[in-house]
Amino acid sequence: INAEYGGFFLWSMFASKALRITRRFSRKETKKNFCKRTIVCNALASKSTPPLRVKVLPSVQMRYKSHLTFGDVKELVVERSDYPSEKIKSLFKDDVMAVIGYGVQGRAQSLNMKDNGLNVVIGLRKGGPSWNLALEDGWEEGKTLLSIEDAARKGTVILYLLSDAGQKASWNVVKPHLTKGKTLYFSHGFSIVYKDQTGVIPPNDIDVVLVAPKGAGATVRRLFLEGRGINSSVAVFQDYSGKAKDRTFGLGVAIGSGYLYETTFEKEVYSDLTGERGVLMGAIFGLFKAQYDTLRARGIYPLLCPAIHSVLTLQFRPFSF
Repeated sequence: INAEYGGFFLWSMFASKALRITRRFSRKETKKNFCKRTIVCNALASKSTPPLRVKVLPSVQMRYKSHLTFGDVKELVVERSDYPSEKIKSLFKDDVMAVIGYGVQGRAQSLNMKDNGLNVVIGLRKGGPSWNLALEDGWEEGKTLLSIEDAARKGTVILYLLSDAGQKASWNVVKPHLTKGKTLYFSHGFSIVYKDQTGVIPPNDIDVVLVAPKGAGATVRRLFLEGRGINSSVAVFQDYSGKAKDRTFGLGVAIGSGYLYETTFEKEVYSDLTGERGVLMGAIFGLFKAQYDTLRARGIYPLLCPAIHSVLTLQFRPFSF
């Protein structure tokens, strides 16, 4: 090992080990929290105990302002209290929510909608890890857990929550079932904004909408279980029904949002690519590395470099030493 980076290398190995332990611990806790308020999981916990009936906590938010000003821009803010449980059930009483994909967003949003009393089915590839996880969460094969094709056929609102690559790969399976009057829902607008590259081009006789939670799926679920809600962006790309905007805000609350801000597909994508993939996944790493290399070149010991302190603090925060 190069002596110049020896100390950094050893501490990196230690930090990586601690991070793996943290992630295993977090996955266990997240799995317990995800199932905390689902009816079926109560039965799975003890086969001799009948399922507990779940009552979603009523909203405690007070409506006090419809607009907020950010800089010189005045924006409409829709709150969860604007769409109480009765209104959501009325909006979607005739709908079947078909969630395609069971990653962090698909899992959280489907469980939240289920707890909000909506009719939800899951569409997945049978036998994969997500299929088995959905079974563990209480979705029933052949009833609420279906193939992607069957779920898309049955659903009236198709929540397309696969990865960007997965959406492109599965589009030819889903598209034939996007019949007149249905709704196609996204939580990231990449496939639509870059449709010339993805090939995801919806038919003209459906609504195409977006609700983009500003946080990971685990956070969406956790805040919902706590009786709160995450901030989300809302956008309408195509309004065939003439009711897309109202229904999209309703969907936003149904999947666990507390506050919703109107945007466009393009703005959501550009801000995500810049803020998350550009800054969080690129720029911050680059800044840390440049800082470390510069200080080491001036003789600063690795553990005294602020970048290393920051990384170790983030990785070891769940533990007490």
